[in-house]
Amino acid sequence: MRVSDSMAGQQPRPYYDSKDPYRYPAFMPSSADRAVKSFNPADFVIPTAKQEDWQYAPLERIGEFFEPFQPSGETQVRLSFLDGSDAVASESDASVSFERASRSDPLPGSVGKPADRAAALEWDCAQQIYALDVHRDLDQPLLLNVCGTSENLDALHVAIRFNPGVHATLVIDHRGSARLSEGLEISVGEDAVANVISIQEWDAGAKHLGSQRIRVDKNGRLNHSVVTLSGGIVRLRMDPDFGGPDGYLNMLGVYFVDPGEYVEHRTMVVHNHPSCTSRIVYKGALNGKDARSAWVGNALILPQAPQTDSYELNRNLVLTPGAIAQSEPQLEIENGNIVGAGHASSVGRFDDDQLFYMRSRGISESTARKLVVHGFFSELVEEIGIPAVSKHLMTAIDRRLAMEED
Repeated sequence: MRVSDSMAGQQPRPYYDSKDPYRYPAFMPSSADRAVKSFNPADFVIPTAKQEDWQYAPLERIGEFFEPFQPSGETQVRLSFLDGSDAVASESDASVSFERASRSDPLPGSVGKPADRAAALEWDCAQQIYALDVHRDLDQPLLLNVCGTSENLDALHVAIRFNPGVHATLVIDHRGSARLSEGLEISVGEDAVANVISIQEWDAGAKHLGSQRIRVDKNGRLNHSVVTLSGGIVRLRMDPDFGGPDGYLNMLGVYFVDPGEYVEHRTMVVHNHPSCTSRIVYKGALNGKDARSAWVGNALILPQAPQTDSYELNRNLVLTPGAIAQSEPQLEIENGNIVGAGHASSVGRFDDDQLFYMRSRGISESTARKLVVHGFFSELVEEIGIPAVSKHLMTAIDRRLAMEED
């Protein structure tokens, strides 16, 4: 709203002007001011390419996710430990509880509201709703298997809570054939330390639209990793915020995109409490004609969040001609009392000089390409912290590189 002068001769006061928004940047509305968040799908318009949130997505291929639908209920969900043993042994050893739930239960719907129409429809339509509660420290990682068994449109919602003081790791493994709208809620309690790894390794042609709403409470710590290796269309939006001061959020992403695939990740962090830290590092490699990716990152630092420390980074390696990567980092700072805030991104092609150098040393082209990709991903892969996951990731990427050579 324009603030008019109350006295003649005074210098005009700053105001936001939609025709000249950069005249006074501090008065521009933030994403928090513009964003719609609601459990009601009717509060969102049907996405178009003119909307910033959907400008990169192939909307003509995912239109079914934007209208009410009857879920097939065919997606299979199973919880175990990473070694295959039963994670919910008995009530006498209730370290973990995992059960069907409803929208009226306390846990589902407790971490924020949907931020787009697809997420609101998932909440409205889902019949498979689960509550996963981690009550005590765990000696080994949990494994939540999400298996698609058909291409019939389905919806799945899982609310996950790491209780105060808990130390635990959860791997969520997505596989099979699917058209899945998925909602995850991740709540990290006070003083808890959680490690969550979401793996997408769908069959060719699968479609997966996911919304992950995340909250880290006072002095909590979350290491959140996303590994997207395959699937016709995978679009994941992460909306983290904080439930108290001194929270720490570390978000890692690794993605490999094959010909004809589209992969999009959005990390939309809101700093809403003092002295919280966020680190976001996503790296992707694209291999083959019409391989497409998009990464959009936003860190919003609100006035009530002094001493914020935030940084986001995205790197893309284009291995072959015809692949397209979009990278869009953003910062919105509404607080002058911060430790730091920064971002960086790049999209670069495979280095022919580097390849020539290795080949001149007797290394075959296929081995040289693998070495470059391994070097590109190695630091992030090590940070995931689970050797079995890290080894599988690099093996899967090697397999895809070999397929392209054939």
